[in-house]
Amino acid sequence: MKLIQHPSFPKFLYFCCAIVCLLPWMSPPLALLLGIFFAQIADHPLPVFNQKATQLLLKISVVGLGFGMNVYTAMKVGMEGFLFTIVSITSILGFGYLLMKLLKINPKTSFLISAGTAICGGSAIAALSPVMKANEKQISVALGTVFILNSVALFIFPVIGHIFNLSQTQFGMWCAIAIHDTSSVVGAASKYGNEALQIATTVKLARALWIIPVALGTAMLFKTAKAKIQIPYFIGLFVMAMLANTYFTQIHPWTPYLLMASKAGLTLTLFFIGSGLSLAVIKSVGFRPLLQGVSLWLFISMAALGAILII
Repeated sequence: MKLIQHPSFPKFLYFCCAIVCLLPWMSPPLALLLGIFFAQIADHPLPVFNQKATQLLLKISVVGLGFGMNVYTAMKVGMEGFLFTIVSITSILGFGYLLMKLLKINPKTSFLISAGTAICGGSAIAALSPVMKANEKQISVALGTVFILNSVALFIFPVIGHIFNLSQTQFGMWCAIAIHDTSSVVGAASKYGNEALQIATTVKLARALWIIPVALGTAMLFKTAKAKIQIPYFIGLFVMAMLANTYFTQIHPWTPYLLMASKAGLTLTLFFIGSGLSLAVIKSVGFRPLLQGVSLWLFISMAALGAILII
């Protein structure tokens, strides 16, 4: 039972918290914590709005970050992360298949968790679920697993980065490979530094493009070839923002304001995500899917960190 029972107060508190998240001193981890706290004390007053706002605001904010990047630097970083991307995606999907057999998890639920870990968290799950015709329960379990681990990663990755004395480049690459969702990648990287943020965002969005070939393979695997594939078109807008910043110097006086607004949008996005992580959502995930998610996450996190430290 929630602590707040008055019918109108949860909505009032929800919007008050959202406004607080837009204040300059608010950080992404604090916004996520505030959202999780809200989820435990009140029933969510606007679950449908929250879900739609999360997706839209994340895309707009990521596109805004493109105005702070140079296209030549981004291409260099993207090429450096290309091999990491191929190896990590194939190894996670393969390991996820083995865990599905070992733990006897529903194949569609297991595949969504694996794809969310391998590519880009909730975005990958949202894109692949209609392709494989997953039901609401399978989608919610996969999303719950990914969002729980995203929340943990946002707090512990910067700490681990400092323990291992990772450079901005190393941390940005590690975030992009080992954290599921773009929002948490950007949140963790922004806490570490601006260079880490640029690298993490570029590599993560390059990984997101793998939704397309993985979706085609998914359609063949689950024999749903006529299903519609949701392509992440906002990545094209992100590239256009980088091109504008590189070639149109007239916008440079406005760049700091665009970046400030984008970071504020991402902070608010993390509050929205946290506000959906109620205890009921966490319990609904179940032990075996969560065990698969944790196992995959630990596997890619440790493997990627080891590879980055060696290279």
